Amino acid sequence: MKIAADVLVGIVALLHLYFLVLEMFLWTAPRTRAAFGTTEEFAVASKALAANQGLYNGFLVAGLVYGLVAGSLAFQVFFLVCVIVAGLYGAATASRRILLVQALPGALALAAVLLSR
Repeated sequence: MKIAADVLVGIVALLHLYFLVLEMFLWTAPRTRAAFGTTEEFAVASKALAANQGLYNGFLVAGLVYGLVAGSLAFQVFFLVCVIVAGLYGAATASRRILLVQALPGALALAAVLLSR
């Protein structure tokens, strides 16, 4: 079960690394705009805000990766809870799709981590 938990934590970290790239570097690209349902004008106007969101996703990645490398249950639990809370907030304020893309993977990984100990 530990291997499955580690794989799920790794997947969540990779998802957030992908979000970082989209928000920090590809925010105005046509495919990113389509994924987020934004216009070119909005993407250009909100580029700095999106980059800030991307940076926060990078912090989640760093915490999850550290938790994996160090084998720290506390880090994994803390950062997975952060992912879930951010996903719930995003679903409530931006798009319900965030529940499936962010909160659900985080919750599955958290459950696996807690069950593996």
